[in-house]
Amino acid sequence: MRILFIGDVVGRAGRDAIETHLPVLREKLKLDFVIVNVDNAAHGFGVTTKIADDFLAMGVDCLTGGDHIWNQKEIIPYIDREKRLIRAHNYPPGIPGQTSYLKELPDGRKILVAHVMGRLFLEGYDDPFRAMDDVLRKYSLGANVQAIFVDIHAEATSEKMALAQYLDGRVSAVVGTHTHIPTADAQIFPKGTAFQTDAGMAGDYNSVIGFRPDIPIQRFVRKLTVEKLIPGEGEGTVCGVFIETDDTTGRARDIQPVRVGGRLQQTQF
Repeated sequence: MRILFIGDVVGRAGRDAIETHLPVLREKLKLDFVIVNVDNAAHGFGVTTKIADDFLAMGVDCLTGGDHIWNQKEIIPYIDREKRLIRAHNYPPGIPGQTSYLKELPDGRKILVAHVMGRLFLEGYDDPFRAMDDVLRKYSLGANVQAIFVDIHAEATSEKMALAQYLDGRVSAVVGTHTHIPTADAQIFPKGTAFQTDAGMAGDYNSVIGFRPDIPIQRFVRKLTVEKLIPGEGEGTVCGVFIETDDTTGRARDIQPVRVGGRLQQTQF
């Protein structure tokens, strides 16, 4: 299976970049399935129903969230009815929304997308390791699904890597989000799980993690936090990962960073 995962979309620059580059990536990479993290898609904070619908209309197959998923209040009834937008599995019990998404492709192959939050430097979440054990009691590579993809939305690189090592051989891929910077550690672990600590963001990289630099600078220099962060409006770069899996075992065959458009050095395929 050929899967594209795009990291946190930050504002209009990220949305426009995906709209521009996704059709080319889909054709060039011969994609079977596309996942996009939309935690910062609506002016940097959460996602609206219209933005989610726009991504699905572009042909995105699954949308994942993060710590900002509830920032746009209209999303609460939407996430209950739209199964393709998922929130983290390790929120406390009783929270609205789906925690995973199972898709059967036209040829009968099945892929599961799961999503958890990290706990280091983030508060209020249950154990992501136990949460993934709960998910994997129902789904198994090479048995009832051909691929399992996990988005871990977390601050700490150590926690992301630890979860991936913990899941090695049980899922096809674990890719981190939340810190908005693409890491240079794309790899396949010994038992066949693909990993990258952070996919990066889709947004304006002439910024501070996707936001216009002046306000974050003032927060650091003067400790003033009264102004709300504003997403950068320059040309966006789409950052993510491409993963190919073995349909028999579910293990990863390949993982490649994706960087197209905007300011960063482009990847070549």
